[in-house]
Amino acid sequence: MAARTPVLETFPALRAWQRKALVEYLRRRTEDFTAVATPGAGKTTFALRIAAELLGDGTVEAVTVVAPTEHLKNQWSEAAARVGIQLDAAFRNADLHSAADFHGAVVTYAQVGMAPQVHRRRTMTRRTLVILDEIHHAGDSRSWGDGVKNAFEPAVRRLMLTGTPFRSDDNPIPFVSYERGGDGLLRSRADSVYGYSDALRDGVVRPVLFLAYSGETRWRTNAGEELAARLGEPMTQDLVAQAWRTALDPAGDWMPQVLRAADARLTVLRNAGMADAGGLIIATDQQTARSYAKLIEQVTGEKAAVVLSDDQGASARIATFAASDQRWLVAVRMVSEGVDIPRLAVGVYATSASTPLYFAQAIGRFVRARRPGETASVFLPSVPHLLGLASEMETERDHVLGKPKESDGFDDDLLERAQRDDQASGELEKRFAALSATAELDQVIFDGASFGTAAQAGTPEEEEYLGLPGLLTADQVSLLLTKRQAAQLAAQRRRSADGAAQPAAAPTAAPPAPLSAAQRRVALRRQLNALVAARHHRTGQPHGKIHAELRRLCGGPPSAQATIEQLEERIATVQTL
Repeated sequence: MAARTPVLETFPALRAWQRKALVEYLRRRTEDFTAVATPGAGKTTFALRIAAELLGDGTVEAVTVVAPTEHLKNQWSEAAARVGIQLDAAFRNADLHSAADFHGAVVTYAQVGMAPQVHRRRTMTRRTLVILDEIHHAGDSRSWGDGVKNAFEPAVRRLMLTGTPFRSDDNPIPFVSYERGGDGLLRSRADSVYGYSDALRDGVVRPVLFLAYSGETRWRTNAGEELAARLGEPMTQDLVAQAWRTALDPAGDWMPQVLRAADARLTVLRNAGMADAGGLIIATDQQTARSYAKLIEQVTGEKAAVVLSDDQGASARIATFAASDQRWLVAVRMVSEGVDIPRLAVGVYATSASTPLYFAQAIGRFVRARRPGETASVFLPSVPHLLGLASEMETERDHVLGKPKESDGFDDDLLERAQRDDQASGELEKRFAALSATAELDQVIFDGASFGTAAQAGTPEEEEYLGLPGLLTADQVSLLLTKRQAAQLAAQRRRSADGAAQPAAAPTAAPPAPLSAAQRRVALRRQLNALVAARHHRTGQPHGKIHAELRRLCGGPPSAQATIEQLEERIATVQTL
């Protein structure tokens, strides 16, 4: 029996961006269409609606979805079935064709790369719409890219989807359009773009608070030399990477202290109305993931779910966690992209990955909104590169071909090996030994701005930030963070005044001590945030866009990383806007 044509009236109501993109798609009727939409915006619903439209009017007879992982194959098949589109998630290359009662199949990029001729024959047999989910994966290897191009060139229609920044390498992505800019470089061009700032304004995604933790770290090099550094302070890239790795060591004090803080934040969210809120710890490899799970059990008294690799049992464990009210999930790879667990609201970024692509994939797990006012909180090391990515959540990145690449000195290659082999690098362990690490809350980043001053873990100052209400609008988050920062600074001034109070021994008071560089930076950040907030209320522009405009005019990194001189220049500039 042939598969029935899906009924459009049974589809859920589309969001504004989905309707706009659908109208644009139906107006153009071109072979290729690229849609970029932030995680949680509803790319799957949008793509399935297009599939239903094209099946209904006879433009196509079949649908093929290409997804990054086996778990996402099942997720796509289940979502499609709910709207009357039957997709075979169990299709294997040896099958050659799906049963007649399916509209098509869901396959992985790896599957296509192994046997592109099989999928080319399937595509040529029936007029086919191909949906390429997270299309940047087609550039993961030459075999994948060539396989996708060879297999799906005969398709009547191709719909490319992505929710994260495009790749940072020079591997062209099949079927994506590139245009040459004034600098001579080729840049990817999307036909529909719906960014995080747009989704935040529309209430489609949650506001994300980034709680950055610094601290003292000590480690021993392969030469037997012991080094110490404060996480987050300016230093060479090699030292940053080693201090970062030391902080993430399960045997140190940094991770237990951060996990306690993250679990306290999770409790606040659960008590504030998100009763089933869950937390996710993203680890670099299997060994540390298991160690983090033991730490969570020690901190909370409750076992964490652990997902270590892309296997059959992992999908089942993810599904079980998503449907439960279990507090914590620890994962290496499986929950970094596309996996839908809407109740995830607290994250711990405990991996050495540093690419914008991976960071966006990871943060995308926490932004999916279920009802108005929900917020997400992500705990991360106070590493300048990560702070920059956190401050640039709203930045839209195109794929640029031919741009000179600069190594950031971090462990992305190690992460790739860990994800591929699911084991730590033994050679690395021989060269390096973490000795100790302590944690303190360095700053809170929201909407491109930095709030707060250093607060030791376990102190009332830290609890003030961990206790922020869980149900807030984006504007309320900014206002409350500004108030908390002002209260924190006022309390510090009172303590300084009390400590300096002495019996009158001289007729003249000593002049106030000069501010340290750290204190000046905090004061300038506070002043800049206040001026940006004032401009936001005058113009309605989001805080992040105002900060981005100041960076464009003045240059330099996000305010979380800016120097004193850069902050002073931005303050002077915003006062003239």
